[in-house]
Amino acid sequence: MATETEKTTSTPHVADSHGLIRVHGARENNLKDVSIEIPKRRLTVFTGVSGSGKSSLVFDTIAAESQRLINETYPAFVQGFMPNLARPEVDVLEGLTTAIIVDQQRMGGDPRSTVGTATDANALLRILFSRLGKPHIGSPKAFSFNIASISGAGAVTVERAGQKVKERRSFSITGGMCPRCEGRGAVTDLDLAQLYDETLSLNEGAITVPGYKGGGWNSRLYIESGFFDPDKPISKFTKKELQDFLHREPTRMKIAGINMTYEGLIPRIQKSMLSKDKDSMQPHIREFVERAVTFATCPDCDGTRLSEGARSSKIDGISIADACAMQISDLAEWVRGLDEPSVAPLLASLRHTLESFVEIGLGYLSLDRPAGTLSGGEAQRTKMIRHLGSSLTDVTYVFDEPTTGLHPHDIQRMNGLLLRLRDKGNTVLVVEHKPEVIAIADHVVDLGPGAGAGGGTICFEGTVEALRTGGTITGRHFDDRAALKDTVRKPTGTLEIRGASTHNLQGVDVDIPLGVLAVVTGVAGSGKSSLVHGSIPAGAGVISVDQGAIRGSRRSNPATYTGLLDPIRKAFAKENGVKPALFSSNSEGACPTCNGAGVIYTDLAMMAGVATTCEDCDGKRFEASVLDYRLGGRDISEVLAMPVTEAEEFFAAGEAHTPAAHRILQRLTDVGLGYLTIGQPLTTLSGGERQRLKLATHMADKGGVYVLDEPTAGLHLADVEQLLGLLDRLVDSGKSVIVVEHHQAVMAHADWIIDLGPGAGHDGGRIVFEGTPADLVAARSTLTAQHLAEYVGA
Repeated sequence: MATETEKTTSTPHVADSHGLIRVHGARENNLKDVSIEIPKRRLTVFTGVSGSGKSSLVFDTIAAESQRLINETYPAFVQGFMPNLARPEVDVLEGLTTAIIVDQQRMGGDPRSTVGTATDANALLRILFSRLGKPHIGSPKAFSFNIASISGAGAVTVERAGQKVKERRSFSITGGMCPRCEGRGAVTDLDLAQLYDETLSLNEGAITVPGYKGGGWNSRLYIESGFFDPDKPISKFTKKELQDFLHREPTRMKIAGINMTYEGLIPRIQKSMLSKDKDSMQPHIREFVERAVTFATCPDCDGTRLSEGARSSKIDGISIADACAMQISDLAEWVRGLDEPSVAPLLASLRHTLESFVEIGLGYLSLDRPAGTLSGGEAQRTKMIRHLGSSLTDVTYVFDEPTTGLHPHDIQRMNGLLLRLRDKGNTVLVVEHKPEVIAIADHVVDLGPGAGAGGGTICFEGTVEALRTGGTITGRHFDDRAALKDTVRKPTGTLEIRGASTHNLQGVDVDIPLGVLAVVTGVAGSGKSSLVHGSIPAGAGVISVDQGAIRGSRRSNPATYTGLLDPIRKAFAKENGVKPALFSSNSEGACPTCNGAGVIYTDLAMMAGVATTCEDCDGKRFEASVLDYRLGGRDISEVLAMPVTEAEEFFAAGEAHTPAAHRILQRLTDVGLGYLTIGQPLTTLSGGERQRLKLATHMADKGGVYVLDEPTAGLHLADVEQLLGLLDRLVDSGKSVIVVEHHQAVMAHADWIIDLGPGAGHDGGRIVFEGTPADLVAARSTLTAQHLAEYVGA
C-alpha cells in the first residue's frame, strides 16, 4: 500500500501540467505573427518602446479573448447588455484563465459619480447611518444623494372574491437628495444680461444668444408669438410679459402658417445648449455657455448634495456628509473607533475598504471627490481596491502602467501589491516602462524593435538579468541614469504665486523661475497639479497640456486632430482646380457605400459586430473619381497612408511643397511620432502616443509658458531621452517650461526643482524644497531628495 501511495505522489497530476498561457500567431494591430508562452502564477512584465505592440498583445489579444469566452457562458439575453467583443486575430490561445483588467480609463465624468459611489464605500456608509444614526430618518435610501424624496396618493382597483373594490392608497419614499441642486452639489444660474439687452426691443435684436439673431426662425418665434409687443424694450415688459418671455411652458401655436411650439427663452436654452456636453459644442456656442452660466455651490446643502434630513442624522456627532468630506485616512481612523456588535460584519467590511485606500496610497482622497477629477493613475488605483481583498485565486490580473502618476516612494508600495497578488496564486501581467517595476518581474517580454510598423515582434523573453545583456533597446537603456547638469540656466524672470489654497494647498507662496526648465514634484496627492493648474490658468501666454483624454472617434486620425488635413486638402484642390471638400472622407469626397469609413459595420445584436473592408473603395475611404486627382504623383489615400517621416519629406520640397503641412509634420517628428501613419484612426493609438500627439498640437500655440502634466506618462526609457531633448529645444528657443513630473531623469535634467509635501492630502500642500537638483541631492531633506540621490548614484 505504501509503495502505491509513493508512486502516485511522485507523478505530477495531469491537471498541474497546464502552467503556461500559449499564444500562437497573434496578428492584432501591428503584431507580426507573434508566438509566446507566458508562465502562469508568476509576475510577467511587458516592455518596449511606446507603440511597439505591448497593449495589442496583452489587452487586445490575451485579456480580450478571456473576456469574450466568459461572456459567451451567459444567456443570449444577458449578452445583449454586455460589450460585444470580436475574436482577436490569433491562431491559437491556450491555458487562459479569467482576466481582470485594471486599466487607466478615466472614470465617468458624470457629476453624480464620486469616489464613494465608484467603490461601494458610500453604500456601506449609508447602511451604517440607517442603523446607527440618531435621529433615525429611514432606510439607506434616505442617505443617498441620488434618490429624491417622493410621495403620492390615489385610488387603486383591487379584485377580491370576484368583486372589484376601489381603495385609497398612499406611498412615500424618503431619499437623501438635496431638492435645490438635485444631488449635484452645485447650482447653475443664467446671467440674464448675457441672454438679452433689456434696453432694446425684440425687433431691434434684443436677444443676444447665438442662433437667435437676424430674422431666423428662433427670433421669429418670439417676435410673432403675440404674448408681448415686439417693438417694446424688454425693460418695459410687465411682470406677466416677462414671465411669458423667459419661463412660459411649451405652448403649440401657428407662426407664418407653420405649427410650432413656443417655449420660454430660459427652458429653451437649457434644453438646446446647457444639457449638452461642453466639449462637443461648437466653439462660439461653448464660449457663450461659459459666459452666460455661473456655477455656484448649492446654498441649501452647502455642496454636500444631501437633504437636511440626511445631514441631521449623526453617529457620535458626525453626519454622513461630514464622513464623506473627511480625508479617507481620517475616516478609517473614525470607523476603527466604532464598536457596535449589531453591525460588526458591516464595520469590518467598511474598515477593509477604507484601509485598502490608505494602503494603495490614496488615503489623501475624500469619498465626496467627483470621480471625473481623478487622474488616470488615481482612477486605476481606485479600481484596484476591489481586488486587494479578493479571495479569488488563479485569475489573470492585467495592469496598464500601474505606476503612472506615482512618486518613486509610492512605486515601492505598488510593487508590494503586485507581488501580493502573485503570491496568492494569480498570474499578473503588467505593461510597464519603469525599471523599478521591471526589476521585480519573474519573466520579462520585450517587444519591438521599433514602434508602429517597425514593432510587433518579440525581441526578448527571459529574466531581468538576461534582459540587461540581451542587446535590445530596453536592455541597453535599463541601467541608464541621467546625470545632474554641471551648469543650470539662469532665470529671465519669475512667475509669482501668492496664497495658493486650491484643494489641499496651505496658502503657498512660491516664485516659479521663467526662461528655464522648472520641475514641480512631490509624492502623489501632495498638491502639484493643484498648484500648477489652479494657480497658472491657461490662456494669456500660458499653454497647458494636461492628462485629459483625447476625444476622437474611429473617423479621427492624427491628420484631422492636428489640423494637418486642411493644408493637404487645399494643396490638392489648388493643384487640380477643384474644391477642398472633395479631399475629405467626412465630406463630399467620401465613398458613398461606406460613407468614408473604409469599412462596413454589420451589427449582429449580442454577437460581436463584423467590420468588412468596403468593396467599392477597397478601404481607401474616397470616391473613385477623387483618386484620379494627384499631388506630386500621389492620390489623397496614398498620402494618408504615409508615415509621418515620409510625409515630412514629401511636403518639404518639389511639386508637393506645402510649408503649413511640413511645419505640423515636423512637430510630430519632434515628439517622436515619426512612425505613425497620418491617416491611422485615433482609437488605435496607445496612451503614450496620444499624450505626445496632444503635445505636438500645442507646440504651435502662441505662448511663452508651457505647463506640462507628466509628459513622460507611457514613454519608454529611450523615448524619455528624446523628450528631454525636446524640452531643451523649447527652453533654448526662449520659452519657459514648467513640468509636473515624478520621473527622476526629468528631475535630474531640470534647472530648478520645487518639491511639495511632505506627505499627501492634509499632510502635504506645503513647499518642502526649492532650488537646483544638485542642492536637493546634497540636502537629502525630502523623500524626493533621497530617491533622486539614489538614482544619480550620489
